[in-house]
Amino acid sequence: MSFTETTRARAREIIARYPADRSRSALLPLLHLVQSEEGYVSPAGVEFCAEVLGLNKAQVGAVATFYTMYKRKPTGDYLVSVCTNTMCDVLGGQKVYDTLAEHLGVGHEETTADGKITLEHAECLAACDYGPVMTVNYDFFDNVEPQAAVGVVEELRAGGRPMPTRGARLCTLKEMAVQLAGFADERDGAVADGGPGEPSLRGLRLAEQHGVSVPGFDPKTPIRSKAEADRAAAEAKAKAEAAKPAPAAEPAKPEAATGSTAPDVKAPDDKSPQVRTAETRQPDASTPVPDAPGTKVPVDGPAPAPRDARAAEAAGVASNPPAGDGKPAGDAAGAQERNLKEAESGTGADGADPADASGTGVRK
Repeated sequence: MSFTETTRARAREIIARYPADRSRSALLPLLHLVQSEEGYVSPAGVEFCAEVLGLNKAQVGAVATFYTMYKRKPTGDYLVSVCTNTMCDVLGGQKVYDTLAEHLGVGHEETTADGKITLEHAECLAACDYGPVMTVNYDFFDNVEPQAAVGVVEELRAGGRPMPTRGARLCTLKEMAVQLAGFADERDGAVADGGPGEPSLRGLRLAEQHGVSVPGFDPKTPIRSKAEADRAAAEAKAKAEAAKPAPAAEPAKPEAATGSTAPDVKAPDDKSPQVRTAETRQPDASTPVPDAPGTKVPVDGPAPAPRDARAAEAAGVASNPPAGDGKPAGDAAGAQERNLKEAESGTGADGADPADASGTGVRK
């Protein structure tokens, strides 16, 4: 599949949100983005994400198959999720799910013939105080009963958009995926609908009663659209740039004061995480070291003499005594001493001269 130019432009915008050497962090919103166009993360969507991020398809697929919000087959306009975990199950969640499955003629992760509804049971929807709950494209319907759930899906199939108990106005799964990719819902009044739940109101009342509030918070602050927020951010940035004082001349670096012999290196954040990890795990003579007092650039030196190696091995054995019968063979001090002696004398474990190609050396 060839993705639209709008999707490609949005992909570039998502990637630009992250530092250049951390672009793979954009993978999660990019997967939501491709799902917004196809209704699921297809093989073509995996290939697209791999292409724009410079990853291989296995890396993208490993992430896409880990999270349940990324669908692996075509999904309906409305994803209806019913919680059947312990709390909701006790309160009737399983009965709600069974009623919907029978009414719609579909099972878990199956879609109705008209392509409108995909049904799934969820392990937990994180709303135990509102149970039993179901969500439609992740918007909540609280304290739901079987027949009320049937009424919701029938209204959806008829083209309506029933009001969630809490949250904003319902939208399709593809529209929701655009929002999860990090783009605002530009529908008129999209965030004006819905209302709070009683447990949430109870928390607000307690906060008001005890004078708990966020300093400087104005509850009447309007929620701006993305365009308005971008414009305000650009104006604030321009003001900040104009208010900046002229840069002063940079003083000379007091290199001699530190007593360091380390070469100048870029800040760690200028390196990719892979390079930084490799240098940490396997430093060598060319690996730059932090510029700190007393540090030196490592240099290659002569290999340790056998007796030094023997002393080091003996010290290691002394500080790590065998743990018991479960300890792997070869940790006993006697075996290590014997191996060291054989290495020094140039003989093998059976006393044969390594230069004897016939393998029939005589034990000494």
